[in-house]
Amino acid sequence: MTAAEVHVEEAGTTGPLLLCLHGIGSSSASFAHQLRSFADEFRVVAWDAPGYGRSPDPDGALALDDYADAAAEVIRARGGSAHVLGVSWGGVIALRLALRHPDLVASLIVADSSPGSGTDPGKAAAMRARVPELRTLGARAFAERRGPRLVSADAPPALVRRVVDIMADAVRLPGYAHAAEAMATTDLRADLPRITAPTLVLCGDKDQVTGPDAAQALAGGLHRSAGVVVKDAGHLAHQEQPERFNAWVLAHLHIVTNPRTEG
Repeated sequence: MTAAEVHVEEAGTTGPLLLCLHGIGSSSASFAHQLRSFADEFRVVAWDAPGYGRSPDPDGALALDDYADAAAEVIRARGGSAHVLGVSWGGVIALRLALRHPDLVASLIVADSSPGSGTDPGKAAAMRARVPELRTLGARAFAERRGPRLVSADAPPALVRRVVDIMADAVRLPGYAHAAEAMATTDLRADLPRITAPTLVLCGDKDQVTGPDAAQALAGGLHRSAGVVVKDAGHLAHQEQPERFNAWVLAHLHIVTNPRTEG
């Protein structure tokens, strides 16, 4: 799939490129706060992954490497390199992108993510079990069942509705099945030390999906990383606490785009 075939939402016309990769049950619509907040300083691009939202279905099954390569094409189409913000599944793609195409990744922001679901047989089985659930329920009922788990118990009803609506509009087969299988077969723990891009690892303190332990494992496995806990946020910290989330991301971006001069 070429970069021209992948649907993206864009904001900002100048500054470094920031590519946003959504989670397995989401789309570019989840990055509305980031598109607005970062557009003054960055060219912000949020994709609908192949087989999601307004992007076409792929011709065949996609592995994690295929998603990483598709993201690389989005960056290459715009020239230079990018800072890559990945949420959950998008974070796993971002890590793989940094391994396969280190020249294209200036830095990483990995939010509420993990090294993949292949780290544990139970997690892999649970990931695969989502596919028949989606097939049986349909996108709307599937989203209504899963969406509320992605935010904290204190999330306002309007946010829960938006999370559910985004998921219902984004997910379909076979795209979701390809993504679930890619996650179920991925374990990046041994590869993390090879990632050279400076990385900010964030996690909501009330994330019940991946959780702080997985975030800690990521940060500990990377050579150049900083870990941050986002207060009062569940799995979708970038949507539930966008001001806090964006402040940490912006601080990271300012550090990596404005290195100190020696002298």
